[in-house]
Amino acid sequence: MTSTPDLGPAARRMAGLLADVSDSQLAGPTPNGGMPLGALIDHVGGFALAFTWAAAKDFPDGPSQPPSADAARLAPDWRVRVPERLDALAAAWRSAEAWQGMTRAGGVDLPGDQAGFVAMNELVVHGWDVSRAIGRPYDAGADEIEACLAFVGPAVEQSGGQGVPGLFGPAVEVGDEAPALDRLIAMTGRDPSWTADRG
Repeated sequence: MTSTPDLGPAARRMAGLLADVSDSQLAGPTPNGGMPLGALIDHVGGFALAFTWAAAKDFPDGPSQPPSADAARLAPDWRVRVPERLDALAAAWRSAEAWQGMTRAGGVDLPGDQAGFVAMNELVVHGWDVSRAIGRPYDAGADEIEACLAFVGPAVEQSGGQGVPGLFGPAVEVGDEAPALDRLIAMTGRDPSWTADRG
């Protein structure tokens, strides 16, 4: 993980998927442990804000906490607000300084470069979650997937496939011939074959 990826394509893809979410889909399940889609969208908005602060190393007063995941917290204008936060997130991580030194996100102190890869992984994996929840195709870039695999792989290996609390659940078995995106999704504790109608 020597180069720093551009979070812009993944952020724009997420925003495009969110634009396709209907109100009736907000209570439906996602591949993320069955979390309701509305709760996941609340989480997306929260992590976008938290990791924008992490990039700028400029934090609000008060204790740092993990982003919430509660559909009841979605603002009425979330379809405008969340994409705006995603744009700001991508812009913040285009600064070389964002990837340097130490920062903080979700109540955890961590190196800037690690925080950047966490943000990329959140965008790619949760983008897949949203796409599956609403039955839309998902076409992440090969460079994005490889960046996420380089970040997730060592963490999964270190945990013995048991997952990393606060990041992802126990790994799901897939064949060595599985596409790179399926391998990434399985590493983060999701079934690559998940569909909303099967829950």
